[in-house]
Amino acid sequence: MAESKKLKSLTQAELDSIVQRHGMFRVARLGGVRAILSYHDLSRLTLNNVDLSHADLTGASLYQTNLQDCNLDYAIMFGTDLRFVNLQGASLVRADMRGTCLRGAIMIGADMTGVDLREGVLTSSDSKGNLVSLHEGIDQSGHGADLSGANLTDARLSGSVATDAIFSDATMRGCKIVRANLAGANFSGADLEGADLSMCDMQSANMKGAVLVNAAMDLANMSGANLTGVLTNEPQGLSLKDLSVPIEELLRLHTSWVGSSAQQGKQLDISGFDLRRGVNFMRACLTMMKGSRAMLYGVNFSDSQLQAADLRECDLRHANFHSADLRGCDLTGAKLNNANLQGARLHPLLLAENRTLSVELSGATLRYANLSGANLRQANFRGADLSYANLLGADLTGANLEGADLQGTRLNPSQQVLLSKK
Repeated sequence: MAESKKLKSLTQAELDSIVQRHGMFRVARLGGVRAILSYHDLSRLTLNNVDLSHADLTGASLYQTNLQDCNLDYAIMFGTDLRFVNLQGASLVRADMRGTCLRGAIMIGADMTGVDLREGVLTSSDSKGNLVSLHEGIDQSGHGADLSGANLTDARLSGSVATDAIFSDATMRGCKIVRANLAGANFSGADLEGADLSMCDMQSANMKGAVLVNAAMDLANMSGANLTGVLTNEPQGLSLKDLSVPIEELLRLHTSWVGSSAQQGKQLDISGFDLRRGVNFMRACLTMMKGSRAMLYGVNFSDSQLQAADLRECDLRHANFHSADLRGCDLTGAKLNNANLQGARLHPLLLAENRTLSVELSGATLRYANLSGANLRQANFRGADLSYANLLGADLTGANLEGADLQGTRLNPSQQVLLSKK
């Protein structure tokens, strides 16, 4: 490869100048210039938290580069060397990543909505005019890449090689992954609803707890795969048709029960039911409802009233609790991975005679959940899994985090100081 196209090296100062001018270009300021970094060697440089959206990084080497929280939306990254790169929390919406090498890359929590990760190879000519790969000698695969919790909605991975890659808790709805080599990959807890996995090699893949609702898996090789707890189209308990009366009538009766202090109507009890289809609890009155061990994956509870509700051991992954009132709610052992609890109220419920009822989240799993701006005063997170959850701006005053897993949890400096004193 001695005669093939060589990469141009840049210093950190030179790169910073290009990034600054690109930022000016993005806001149409005089002197701004789009970042053209194609065929540049940016190995081990720092680009964290910068805006490189729409930049051209074709064929560049970003080996061990720090791109944490970087904006790379719509960037051209065809054939880019991304080995061992740090893209944690980065945004790569609709980026062209065909033929990229992601070996050992860290992409935890990255937004890769609509990204193109199909196979592709960049070539150049040697001294004899023969075509050779630009990154010849490099394993052009996603082997060992960590995409835990990444958003890969509608991404295209057809034909890609991602053996032993980690997609745990990733959102992969509508992904096109036809004919991909995913042998040994970890999809535990991943949301693959509506994904196309036809003809994929998924030998020995870990699919434990994955969501495969409406997923196409024609001719996929699943030999040796771990399918424990996989969520499919099959109901996980009683369904809507098994309710005594339509859900709308049950909600009306429950509202009457709450408003009359249990003198009229009837308390809502959906314990053990699978209501993930055809139910919308947005702005609903669900105060003191019973719903332990219910399957409520992806259900919309935004702006709802859930004071003192019983949701113990519920499956609430990807559920939407935006601005919901959950004061005094019991969520012991609930699954809330990837749930949206932004701005939710999870502080104590004031009862008669100045007694209070705190929110119970002991043993709950909230990996990659969005709790930004939520009121979590005195909430009990004892033994809960909050790894990589977003707690920015949340009120943690008096919260019990004893034994909680806070690996990768997003906290602002004042929260870190508060927790360090506990």
